[in-house]
Amino acid sequence: MGKFDRRKSQKMTRRKGQAKKKARLKRLRAVNAPKKTAAKKTAAKKSAPPKSVA
Repeated sequence: MGKFDRRKSQKMTRRKGQAKKKARLKRLRAVNAPKKTAAKKTAAKKSAPPKSVA
């Protein structure tokens, strides 16, 4: 057994892969989320026309 063998095990490889996958997804969500919310805000409702005073 070498000094770093425990990190080369299949179990550790899977765990590191999962951690990287989650970090990647989190980073992508952080990048894509603001654009979606900004798009919704631009489509504002039209206000009703002013009522004429007779």
